[in-house]
Amino acid sequence: MQAALPSVSVVICAYTEDRWPQLCGAVESLHGQVPAPAEVLLVIDHNDPLRARAARAFPGCRVLANRGPRGLSGARNTGVAVASGDIVAFLDDDATARDGWLAGMLRWFADPDIVGVSGRVEPVWPRRRPAWFPAEFDWVVGCSYTGLPERPAPVRNPIGSSMSFRRVAMRSIDGFRDGVGRTGTVPLGCEETEFAIRLGRAYPGRRVIYDPGILADHWVSPDRAAWSYFRARCWAEGLSKAAVQALVGADDALRSERRYLLRVLPAAVLHGLARPGPGWGRAAAVLTGLGYTGAGYLVGLWRQRRRPPGRLVRVAEEA
Repeated sequence: MQAALPSVSVVICAYTEDRWPQLCGAVESLHGQVPAPAEVLLVIDHNDPLRARAARAFPGCRVLANRGPRGLSGARNTGVAVASGDIVAFLDDDATARDGWLAGMLRWFADPDIVGVSGRVEPVWPRRRPAWFPAEFDWVVGCSYTGLPERPAPVRNPIGSSMSFRRVAMRSIDGFRDGVGRTGTVPLGCEETEFAIRLGRAYPGRRVIYDPGILADHWVSPDRAAWSYFRARCWAEGLSKAAVQALVGADDALRSERRYLLRVLPAAVLHGLARPGPGWGRAAAVLTGLGYTGAGYLVGLWRQRRRPPGRLVRVAEEA
């Protein structure tokens, strides 16, 4: 007799009406999933007009107000706190799940050693990918990037716009840490990194799997396809990495980044320099992104070292 599939709660977090068409697409993409989610939890981050609009528009969703501090971590934790599913999956409000997204996630959870699953996230550009934008930096727009495994493999942490975890495990470590990740339009990150490191420490031997066959699409707004956002997001990533290091130590915080820095980025620069024109632009963007991320990281370390004993500098306050 085949074992019953675990139930799944899908959490979507939203904070602005500017993404209303994308939010509608995200919710709609869940309707055709087989198996269907047990529930869809739409958490609105301190925006009462958006919450009222969503409650009217999505009667099939449970629409909630973020009960925690403003920001993505608080909104996600609100969803986890009320979720009833064995698995809690997360989809961004500007992302859409492709057919088989949920089934692909659930297939991995048949293995009790799997504690989390993430899939490949493809960017949907407003027109076309900017010629200068290197695929190695697609994390800037919340997507999978060159350097991730090309086949299913364990990873330190997942892509936040398309991921899932065992609910019991999430609750046992109190979910995502406030003060590390994105708040509104401030382009911070790394809340998934810090969370996954704590998860790995709490469940040694368990794995988080990245499966590039599990697909979602992530809308890239015109402002995020701009050079100015690229620089700002890289700077903020450096600040966030420094905050994570202050919490978990350099070994865990930078383990994945070492390979990315020493192998993936040098290969990208050489590949770009070998192709005059757009290739040179991509090589320059790689070096610029590395420079801004590194500078943000150093400034973040300096700020963390100046903090009062026992107090983490909230990254959003310092960005």
